[in-house]
Amino acid sequence: MSVEPWASPQDQAAAEHDAHDAHDAASSQDQEQRPDKLCLDSFWSEVETIRQGSGYADLDCTKRESRQSEEGEQEEQWLADAGLSTLISEDSEDVDKAVLLSTLTRTQAEAVQRRLDSYTLSLRKRNKPAPRDVRDIFNPITQNSEDTAQTSMASVAKTPLSAVTPEHHRGAPKEEFFMTDVAYCEQAVIFLKQAKLSQYTSQRRKEDGTLPRVICPKCRLGVTRVQDLSQADMKKVRQLALIDMTALCDLLELEVKRHKTVKRKIPESPLYGVPLAALLENDQKLKPNTTTPLFMQALLSFLEKKGVDSEGILRIPGSQSRVKQLQQTLETNFYSAPVSWDGVSPNDAAALLKKFIRELPAPLLTAEYLNTFSAVRDITELRQKLHMLNLLILLLPEPNRSTLKALLEFLSKVVSREKRNRMNLWAVATIMAPNLFLHKAVPSRLTEGAEKGHAEKAADVMRLLIRYQDLLWTIPNFLMSQVRKLNEHSHRRYQFYDRRIKNLLRKIHTDSREKTDKNTLEPCRTVKIQVGDLVSSTMEFQLNANSRASDLLAQFQHQSLRSPDNGKGKTRRNGSVANHDCALYEVGGNIGEHCLDPDTHLLDLNNSNSGGEWVIKMKPNGSRQL
Repeated sequence: MSVEPWASPQDQAAAEHDAHDAHDAASSQDQEQRPDKLCLDSFWSEVETIRQGSGYADLDCTKRESRQSEEGEQEEQWLADAGLSTLISEDSEDVDKAVLLSTLTRTQAEAVQRRLDSYTLSLRKRNKPAPRDVRDIFNPITQNSEDTAQTSMASVAKTPLSAVTPEHHRGAPKEEFFMTDVAYCEQAVIFLKQAKLSQYTSQRRKEDGTLPRVICPKCRLGVTRVQDLSQADMKKVRQLALIDMTALCDLLELEVKRHKTVKRKIPESPLYGVPLAALLENDQKLKPNTTTPLFMQALLSFLEKKGVDSEGILRIPGSQSRVKQLQQTLETNFYSAPVSWDGVSPNDAAALLKKFIRELPAPLLTAEYLNTFSAVRDITELRQKLHMLNLLILLLPEPNRSTLKALLEFLSKVVSREKRNRMNLWAVATIMAPNLFLHKAVPSRLTEGAEKGHAEKAADVMRLLIRYQDLLWTIPNFLMSQVRKLNEHSHRRYQFYDRRIKNLLRKIHTDSREKTDKNTLEPCRTVKIQVGDLVSSTMEFQLNANSRASDLLAQFQHQSLRSPDNGKGKTRRNGSVANHDCALYEVGGNIGEHCLDPDTHLLDLNNSNSGGEWVIKMKPNGSRQL
C-alpha cells in the first residue's frame, strides 16, 4: 500500500540516527506527554504580557469592538461563503441550484438544509416573505446523496477496525491512519455509531497525550497540496470545505459563532498593525510572487541562523528597551536601507516576531474562524481534531495561510533543535498558543481563569498545528472529487430538464466513455511543453498501468538531453538539464489547473479527466519541489 507518512522532524531525524539517538528521542517523547510546570507558567506569563501590551490593557473591550451577526445574518453570510447564496435568491434557476447541491454527500446536504431552515425561520420572525421551500431543490439529489453516503460509509466500514477505532478505546497507537477518500463528516457518522457500541465503551481510558505517526494512504491520483490548484478551483475547495466543516461541527455538537470586527484606524507604522493583505500587496511590488511579508521573512531568516540553538528561545523575553529601539529602527529603515542584524539578540528578535503576529489588525487565524480553531481543543478524538484543522486551514485566506505556514515551519525547526535550545514541542506550543488564539479583535474564553486545563487544551491545538502541518496543508481526496464533479456539472447546461432525458444522456455519456477505455487499453497522450506563456513544442508519451508523472518528466529530461532546445531547459556543464523547477500540470476538462504529484498514476488520471490537457512548465515560486 502506498502511503504518505506525516511525522514530525524529530521523528524523521530519529529514524536516521543510531540506536543511542533513537533511545534519547524516545525518552524525549515520553517527557512530551504532558506540559510541565515551566510550560504552564510560561503560558500564563505570555497571556499576562499580551494583556499589558499596547492596545491590550482591557481585553474585555473586545466584546464592544466585535459583534456577532444578527439573527439570520450569519446563515445568509454562511450561504454566500459556501457558494449557495442562489438558494435564497428568487431569480435563480432550479438547474443552477441542483448543480450546486448535486456534489454533496447526505450529511453535507443535511447541514445546508439546517442553515436554510434557520434562515427561513429568522425571516418569519422579522415578518419578511420566506424563500420558496427548498425541499423541492433537495429531492432530485436525495437518491444520489444517499448512494454516495452509503458507498462512502461502506468503504470506511471495510477499513481494519484498528484503523478506525478511537485511540482512547485501545492502547496508544504508534501509527494512526488518516483517510481522505471519504468526507470527514461521513467518517464522523461512523465513529459516533461505533462509540455507542457496548464493547467499546467498556474499554475507554484517558489519553496520555502522546502523538502518533500519522499515515495517509496515497490515492492513485497523488497528493494535492494547497499551492497545486488554480485560484478558481481553490475557491470551490473553500466552499465545499466550509460545508463539510459545518456538518462536522453539527455532528460533534460544537457551537461556534463567527465574529465580525469593526474597522480600525490604520497605524502610521509600515510594519506593525498593518492588514496582512495590504502588507503583502506592498511587498509584492518589490518582490513579485512573494507569499509572506518581507519583514516576517527577515525575522525568520535571522532567527533560523542565530536563534534556533539559543536556549529558551521564544520563552525568554527580550529587553523591552532594546525591543522598542529595534522596532523603531526597522520601521524607519526596513524598506529604505539595508538592515544590519549584527548584535541583535535572538530573544529580542523573537519578541518582535510574536508582537508582529498579535498586533495584526485581525487575527492571523481570522476573526471568522478563530473561535472554531479554539473549539478544536474540545474534540476528543485525535483524528477528528485533524479533520477539523485540515478544513480550517483550507478556509483561511491565502495570505493568512501562507504566513501561518511560514511560522509553523520555523517553530518546527525550533523543536527539532530541542537538545540545544531546551524547547520541546509542548514548550513551543504553550508559548505560541496565546499569541495565535488571543486577539483584541475577538472575544476569547482562553483567559477565563488560570486553570491548567485551559492552557493545556489551547497548547494541544498549537501542538497539532506544528506537528502535522504538512498533512494539514493538503487537500483531501474527497474534496478533489467534489471539485471535479462540480466542474463537470457546471459545463453541462441542458436546455431541457426532463429527468428521463437527462438520465438517458448520462447513460449514453457513460457507455461511450467505457467503450473508449476498452478500445484504448494503452493510450498515447500528447504533452505540451510550455515556456512562459507560449507552447514551444510537444512530446508523445505512451501510457500503461504503471506510468507515473515522474516517468513522463524523466522522458522529457531524456529528450532534452538529446536536443537541449526541445524543452528549453537549462543545460548544465555536464550536459544534464535542470528540470527540477518543471512540473507536469493537468489543464482543463474537469479541473482548472492542477500541478501533479510525481507519484500520480497517469492512466488513472487519463480516465478521470480525459478532456484535460497535460502541460510541462516551470513551477511558480513556492511550489512543490520534484
